[in-house]
Amino acid sequence: MKILIVYAHPEPKSMNGAMFNTAVTTLLEAGHEVQTSDLYAMQFNPISDRKNFTTVYNDAFFKQQLEEQHASRVHGFAADIAAEQEKIAWCDVMIWQFPLWWFSIPAILKGWVDRVFAMGTSYGNSHIYETGIYTGKKAMLSLTIGGPEDAYISGGLHGDLENMLKPIHRGIFQFTGFSVLEPFVIHGPARMSPEERALALEDWIARLKQIAQETTIEVTNY
Repeated sequence: MKILIVYAHPEPKSMNGAMFNTAVTTLLEAGHEVQTSDLYAMQFNPISDRKNFTTVYNDAFFKQQLEEQHASRVHGFAADIAAEQEKIAWCDVMIWQFPLWWFSIPAILKGWVDRVFAMGTSYGNSHIYETGIYTGKKAMLSLTIGGPEDAYISGGLHGDLENMLKPIHRGIFQFTGFSVLEPFVIHGPARMSPEERALALEDWIARLKQIAQETTIEVTNY
């Protein structure tokens, strides 16, 4: 399979860094093709504006979706955006590796979505959900969470993690046609012993080794 890993963490020696490196090694050893987007290492610019484009549709008023549609027609995306769009078009499976910050994804990853998932290349002209442009592809979240598992369930201190992830699963992945795989979650890595972290990475390796056979999950509407 062709697998894209989008990685968003500023510290290479973090648990997220270990999960990212483990995924690349495991998937390559299993015979998959792998491309990566290490957003912090790339110093990816998360600010979405006219710098997204080499072309101009309307120089008097900036409406991003109209500029995206125009750029999609005339190959007018900036090089950094076009390169990321090509990776998504290439992959069979997309994995996001990140820490849960403020019940959501880091700003650099959200900015990547804002700039890269453009109208005309990722959605538009009625190509959403079941008729989405990325229909046939799968997407998966791999994340760390600072708090314990029992705080992220229905009735727990913070609430149900499934609902927290729905803006991504439903509003980004399914909206553009991706089918969704069960997220992989590691809770409280900072409080783990080295042995516990090693065991968690072994679980991650086991999960990745069978990713080609894995079935998708149901994501409900809001």
